[in-house]
Amino acid sequence: MEPGKLRSVGASVAAVLPAGGSGERLGSATPKQFCALLGRPLISYTVRALERINWISDIVVVVSLENIETMKSIIEKYGHKRITVVEGGMTRHRSIFNGLKIFPESKLSSCPLQKPEVVIIHDAVRPFVEEDILLKVVLAAKEHGAAGAIRPLVSTVVASSADGSLNHSLERASYRASEMPQAFVFDIIYQAYHQCSDYDLDYGTECLHLALKYCKTNAKLIEGSPDLWKVTYKRDLYAAESIIKDNLSQQVCVTTDMKEDAVQLGFLLHETLKNEVKQAKGKSVFLCKNDNRLQNIFLGQCYNFICINAKKSDIKETQQLVDILENARISVLHPVVLISVHLNVSENMSFSSGMEELAGIKEFAKEVKKKHILVYGLLIHYNKIVEQLLNQGFGWMDCILQLLSIVFVY
Repeated sequence: MEPGKLRSVGASVAAVLPAGGSGERLGSATPKQFCALLGRPLISYTVRALERINWISDIVVVVSLENIETMKSIIEKYGHKRITVVEGGMTRHRSIFNGLKIFPESKLSSCPLQKPEVVIIHDAVRPFVEEDILLKVVLAAKEHGAAGAIRPLVSTVVASSADGSLNHSLERASYRASEMPQAFVFDIIYQAYHQCSDYDLDYGTECLHLALKYCKTNAKLIEGSPDLWKVTYKRDLYAAESIIKDNLSQQVCVTTDMKEDAVQLGFLLHETLKNEVKQAKGKSVFLCKNDNRLQNIFLGQCYNFICINAKKSDIKETQQLVDILENARISVLHPVVLISVHLNVSENMSFSSGMEELAGIKEFAKEVKKKHILVYGLLIHYNKIVEQLLNQGFGWMDCILQLLSIVFVY
C-alpha cells in the first residue's frame, strides 16, 4: 500500500464481501456470484474493483462452505491479491458477522489480519463500484460512524391490506433506496452485530439499521451513481455483460518508437480515435515508448493497444510489448488486442520482405493467443511517392486510420 494513499484516507480500511447467496431469484443452479460474464465469474469483477484501490488493505470474501474451494480457485486463476476467504452463515447478517469476526480474532487464525479502523461492506454482485463512492462513504463513516450509498426510488412503495387492497402509499420524494457500498467505524458495526438479536441476524438485511438500533449511530447517506445496481435476475447478467464489453472498448493506447514518421502516424491515429471513442465516453492515449507513463497504462484498465514502429525489423518491439502485457497480467482478466503496425519507410525494402516479416508476426501471434493476447499485423509502405499522393489529397492516410480505428470502435 502506498503511504500517500493511506494518508489521504486517514485511516486503515478493509472490506467485507458477503457472497453466500444461492441465486434462487436468478433461476439458476449456479449462484449468481459465480455465474460467468465473458468467461469470468461475476465475483471476480467485484473483487478486482476493490483490489485495484491500494488504500484498501484486506478484502474478506464470505462464501458458503460448499463454495470455499471454488472461491479459492478463482483467486488463484485470476491472480487476486489481499483476499481472505471465510465461511458464511445461514443468512446475510450472519455471513457479514463471520467476515467481521476474522479481524479481532485474527491472532488465533492461520491467516492473521490487522483490525481496520474503517470497514467497507459491499455486495459481491455489484461489480461496477468506483473508487469515488468508496472514498466518500469511508470518509463519511470516519466522521459520522457509519455511511451508505443511496439512490432515488424508481417506483412508488405501497402497503396492502390483508384482503389485498391498497392501504396507503409512501411519498416517493421523501424516501431513498439503500444501496451498497456502506462503511463503518469498525468498532461500531462489530459492537452492533455482537448485540444483535437472533431475529435481526436471521431476518434483517440493513447494516445501517443495526448501527442505529444498537449503537445510536446515525449514518450519513451519500448519493450514489446509477452503476451501483445489483445483479439479481438473469436479465441483469446480460446487462452487466454489455456494460463490461463497453468498458473494454473505451480506452485505446497508441504507442510509437521515436522515429519521426512513426510519431506522425501515431499522433494522427490518436486524434482520429479520440474523436471516435469520445462518443462512447472513452479515451485514446498517445505515448512514445520511452514515456514513463506507459507502465501505468499497462497496469490500468486498458485492453487495446496499437504499436507503431518505423524500423526495418520490429518484431522484437512487438515481443517486448507483449512481455510487458504478460507481466502486468491484465490478459488474465480479459483478452488484450494488440495491433502491430510496421511502417516501412525504406526505399529498398521489397514488398516480399515485408510479407516475410508479417509472417513472423503471424507465427508469434499463434503462440501468444494461448495467453489471451490477440496480435494483428499491418504493413504500411510509406515512401516519398505515397507522401506526395497524400499531399495532393488522395486520403490514403485517412483510409489507414479508419481501418485501425474500426477495430476498437466496433
